[in-house]
Amino acid sequence: MSTTLILASQSPRRKELLEQLGYHFTCLPADIDESVLAQENPEQYVSRLAIEKARVIAKQYDESVVVLGSDTSVVFGTHILGKPASLDECIAILSMLSGQTHQVITAVAVVKGERTEVFVVRTEVDFKVLTEQEISRYWHTGEPQDKAGAYGIQGVAGQFVKQIRGSYSAVVGLPLYETSQLLSLFGVHSSITKD
Repeated sequence: MSTTLILASQSPRRKELLEQLGYHFTCLPADIDESVLAQENPEQYVSRLAIEKARVIAKQYDESVVVLGSDTSVVFGTHILGKPASLDECIAILSMLSGQTHQVITAVAVVKGERTEVFVVRTEVDFKVLTEQEISRYWHTGEPQDKAGAYGIQGVAGQFVKQIRGSYSAVVGLPLYETSQLLSLFGVHSSITKD
């Protein structure tokens, strides 16, 4: 009997990455409060959100269903950088990242019944120096609006990235190696790892 897998996300990027691994799954977005709690560090924040997303969906099903939740934050110093709501916010965020190294922290959680496992992947990203004109033109592509840290590495903003240390797919939104390892702990295998 095959296990039902649900991705607790409406992110097209996470969906593509999970499909790339050869999993069969359904997508259901989890509606949760994504506010940062007082005294919460970035790893605690993304871990809590990934777990909450998976649990909200898992509660709607019986214990045979496996739910995968994930959350990604862009972090500069102690700042968790959210999605920009305006051009001014986009300029403020990307000016902060310009010519600097920042971290992208992605948590992946899997929930099945009462069992929950979570892990965190941290990737360092080096940005080139950006002009305000480049940032403004980038905003008008429409790409940064729904992206944590105001950029998507897999899109136009890939040209801003000098190098990364860590998982590229985690920066996009779902670390491939760690996700497949975690799902296998729950008996969920992709079409290529099945016996």
